Amino acid sequence: MKNKKNIVLALIAVIIYVVIFSLAQFGVLSRHTQSLLVPIGVNIILAVSLNLTVGFLGELTLGHAGFMSVGAYAGCLFTIYCNLPVWIEFPLAIVTLAFGEIIRSVLNNVKFTGGAGGLKGIDKTSNFTIAYILVILTLIVITNVVRSRHGRAIMAIRDNIIAAQSVGINIVYYKLVAFVGAAFFAGVAGVLYGHN
Repeated sequence: MKNKKNIVLALIAVIIYVVIFSLAQFGVLSRHTQSLLVPIGVNIILAVSLNLTVGFLGELTLGHAGFMSVGAYAGCLFTIYCNLPVWIEFPLAIVTLAFGEIIRSVLNNVKFTGGAGGLKGIDKTSNFTIAYILVILTLIVITNVVRSRHGRAIMAIRDNIIAAQSVGINIVYYKLVAFVGAAFFAGVAGVLYGHN
Protein backbone atom coordinates (compact mmCIF):
# COMPACT_ATOMS: atom_id res chain seq x y z
CA MET A 1 0.00 0.00 0.00
CA LYS A 2 2.82 2.37 0.92
CA ASN A 3 4.68 1.70 -2.34
CA LYS A 4 1.49 2.34 -4.31
CA LYS A 5 1.07 5.69 -2.56
CA ASN A 6 4.71 6.61 -3.28
CA ILE A 7 4.30 5.73 -6.95
CA VAL A 8 1.14 7.85 -7.18
CA LEU A 9 2.90 10.80 -5.51
CA ALA A 10 5.88 10.43 -7.87
CA LEU A 11 3.56 10.38 -10.89
CA ILE A 12 1.72 13.46 -9.64
CA ALA A 13 5.06 15.27 -9.17
CA VAL A 14 6.16 14.34 -12.69
CA ILE A 15 2.82 15.40 -14.19
CA ILE A 16 2.93 18.77 -12.39
CA TYR A 17 6.47 19.34 -13.67
CA VAL A 18 5.58 18.40 -17.26
CA VAL A 19 2.49 20.64 -17.24
CA ILE A 20 4.32 23.70 -15.84
CA PHE A 21 7.37 23.12 -18.06
CA SER A 22 5.14 22.76 -21.14
CA LEU A 23 3.16 25.90 -20.29
CA ALA A 24 6.43 27.82 -19.96
CA GLN A 25 7.92 26.42 -23.18
CA PHE A 26 4.84 27.13 -25.29
CA GLY A 27 4.50 30.70 -24.03
CA VAL A 28 1.26 30.18 -22.13
CA LEU A 29 2.86 31.51 -18.94
CA SER A 30 3.82 35.17 -19.00
CA ARG A 31 7.47 36.19 -18.60
CA HIS A 32 6.65 37.44 -15.13
CA THR A 33 5.10 34.13 -14.11
CA GLN A 34 8.08 32.24 -15.53
CA SER A 35 10.46 34.48 -13.57
CA LEU A 36 8.62 33.52 -10.37
CA LEU A 37 9.08 29.75 -10.77
CA VAL A 38 12.59 29.58 -9.22
CA PRO A 39 11.81 31.98 -6.34
CA ILE A 40 8.71 29.90 -5.56
CA GLY A 41 10.95 26.82 -5.39
CA VAL A 42 13.43 28.67 -3.16
CA ASN A 43 10.67 29.70 -0.78
CA ILE A 44 9.20 26.20 -0.64
CA ILE A 45 12.62 24.76 0.25
CA LEU A 46 13.07 27.46 2.93
CA ALA A 47 9.62 26.90 4.41
CA VAL A 48 9.96 23.13 4.53
CA SER A 49 13.44 23.32 6.09
CA LEU A 50 12.35 25.95 8.62
CA ASN A 51 9.38 23.74 9.51
CA LEU A 52 11.82 20.98 10.52
CA THR A 53 13.22 23.20 13.27
CA VAL A 54 10.24 25.32 14.25
CA GLY A 55 7.37 22.93 13.56
CA PHE A 56 8.73 19.48 14.33
CA LEU A 57 11.42 20.34 16.90
CA GLY A 58 9.53 23.24 18.43
CA GLU A 59 12.57 25.53 18.65
CA LEU A 60 12.68 29.10 17.42
CA THR A 61 15.51 29.76 15.01
CA LEU A 62 16.43 33.29 14.03
CA GLY A 63 19.42 32.44 11.84
CA HIS A 64 17.69 30.62 9.00
CA ALA A 65 18.10 33.50 6.57
CA GLY A 66 21.77 33.60 7.55
CA PHE A 67 22.22 30.02 6.36
CA MET A 68 20.50 30.91 3.11
CA SER A 69 22.82 33.90 2.64
CA VAL A 70 25.89 31.73 3.29
CA GLY A 71 24.68 29.29 0.64
CA ALA A 72 23.97 32.09 -1.83
CA TYR A 73 27.32 33.80 -1.38
CA ALA A 74 29.29 30.57 -1.29
CA GLY A 75 27.65 29.30 -4.46
CA CYS A 76 28.21 32.59 -6.30
CA LEU A 77 31.80 32.96 -5.08
CA PHE A 78 32.58 29.45 -6.29
CA THR A 79 31.11 30.42 -9.65
CA ILE A 80 33.12 33.64 -9.90
CA TYR A 81 36.49 32.51 -8.59
CA CYS A 82 36.72 28.77 -9.23
CA ASN A 83 35.20 28.30 -12.71
CA LEU A 84 33.94 24.87 -11.73
CA PRO A 85 31.11 23.01 -13.45
CA VAL A 86 27.67 23.62 -11.90
CA TRP A 87 27.38 20.02 -10.69
CA ILE A 88 30.51 20.56 -8.55
CA GLU A 89 29.75 24.14 -7.43
CA PHE A 90 26.43 23.38 -5.73
CA PRO A 91 27.73 20.64 -3.38
CA LEU A 92 30.93 22.60 -2.58
CA ALA A 93 28.90 25.66 -1.71
CA ILE A 94 26.48 23.76 0.43
CA VAL A 95 29.17 22.13 2.61
CA THR A 96 30.44 25.57 3.63
CA LEU A 97 27.37 26.11 5.82
CA ALA A 98 28.38 26.58 9.44
CA PHE A 99 27.35 30.01 10.59
CA GLY A 100 24.15 31.84 11.46
CA GLU A 101 22.91 35.41 11.36
CA ILE A 102 26.39 36.83 12.09
CA ILE A 103 27.39 35.86 8.56
CA ARG A 104 24.99 38.38 7.08
CA SER A 105 26.80 41.23 8.81
CA VAL A 106 30.20 39.95 7.79
CA LEU A 107 29.16 39.48 4.15
CA ASN A 108 27.71 42.98 3.99
CA ASN A 109 30.96 44.51 5.21
CA VAL A 110 33.71 42.79 3.25
CA LYS A 111 34.87 43.83 -0.18
CA PHE A 112 35.12 40.49 -2.01
CA THR A 113 31.39 39.81 -1.53
CA GLY A 114 30.44 43.13 -3.08
CA GLY A 115 29.36 44.56 0.28
CA ALA A 116 25.73 45.53 0.73
CA GLY A 117 25.34 45.80 -3.08
CA GLY A 118 26.07 42.10 -3.51
CA LEU A 119 27.91 40.22 -6.23
CA LYS A 120 27.61 41.15 -9.88
CA GLY A 121 28.09 39.11 -13.06
CA ILE A 122 26.71 35.78 -11.84
CA ASP A 123 25.50 33.56 -14.64
CA LYS A 124 21.85 32.62 -14.26
CA THR A 125 22.18 28.85 -13.99
CA SER A 126 19.12 28.24 -11.81
CA ASN A 127 16.04 27.30 -13.75
CA PHE A 128 12.64 25.75 -13.13
CA THR A 129 13.90 22.20 -13.64
CA ILE A 130 16.68 22.53 -11.06
CA ALA A 131 14.35 24.30 -8.63
CA TYR A 132 11.65 21.65 -9.06
CA ILE A 133 14.08 18.78 -8.54
CA LEU A 134 15.48 20.43 -5.40
CA VAL A 135 11.97 21.07 -4.04
CA ILE A 136 11.03 17.41 -4.58
CA LEU A 137 14.30 16.20 -3.01
CA THR A 138 13.78 18.51 -0.02
CA LEU A 139 10.24 17.25 0.47
CA ILE A 140 11.32 13.61 0.18
CA VAL A 141 14.25 13.94 2.58
CA ILE A 142 12.44 15.95 5.24
CA THR A 143 9.29 13.83 5.01
CA ASN A 144 11.38 10.68 5.45
CA VAL A 145 13.28 12.22 8.37
CA VAL A 146 10.03 13.20 10.08
CA ARG A 147 8.58 9.70 9.62
CA SER A 148 11.77 8.00 10.79
CA ARG A 149 13.05 7.13 14.25
CA HIS A 150 14.91 10.45 14.24
CA GLY A 151 11.71 12.31 13.42
CA ARG A 152 9.80 10.62 16.20
CA ALA A 153 12.59 11.54 18.64
CA ILE A 154 12.56 15.16 17.41
CA MET A 155 8.79 15.38 17.88
CA ALA A 156 9.07 13.76 21.32
CA ILE A 157 11.50 16.52 22.30
CA ARG A 158 9.01 19.09 21.03
CA ASP A 159 6.14 17.55 22.97
CA ASN A 160 7.94 17.07 26.30
CA ILE A 161 11.68 17.46 26.63
CA ILE A 162 11.81 15.97 30.13
CA ALA A 163 9.85 12.86 29.14
CA ALA A 164 11.98 12.46 26.02
CA GLN A 165 15.17 12.66 28.05
CA SER A 166 13.82 10.24 30.64
CA VAL A 167 13.32 7.53 28.00
CA GLY A 168 16.88 7.90 26.76
CA ILE A 169 16.53 10.29 23.83
CA ASN A 170 19.76 12.24 23.37
CA ILE A 171 18.33 15.78 23.33
CA VAL A 172 21.48 17.52 22.12
CA TYR A 173 22.04 15.06 19.28
CA TYR A 174 18.50 15.26 17.92
CA LYS A 175 18.34 19.05 18.22
CA LEU A 176 21.62 19.21 16.31
CA VAL A 177 20.25 16.88 13.63
CA ALA A 178 17.19 19.10 13.18
CA PHE A 179 19.17 22.37 13.11
CA VAL A 180 21.85 21.05 10.74
CA GLY A 181 19.27 19.53 8.40
CA ALA A 182 17.29 22.77 8.31
CA ALA A 183 20.46 24.82 7.78
CA PHE A 184 21.59 22.50 4.98
CA PHE A 185 18.37 22.98 3.03
CA ALA A 186 18.41 26.74 3.70
CA GLY A 187 21.87 26.72 2.12
CA VAL A 188 20.53 24.78 -0.86
CA ALA A 189 17.84 27.43 -1.26
CA GLY A 190 20.52 30.12 -1.03
CA VAL A 191 22.64 28.57 -3.77
CA LEU A 192 19.54 28.29 -5.97
CA TYR A 193 18.63 31.91 -5.17
CA GLY A 194 22.12 33.23 -5.82
CA HIS A 195 22.22 31.67 -9.28
CA ASN A 196 18.84 33.08 -10.22
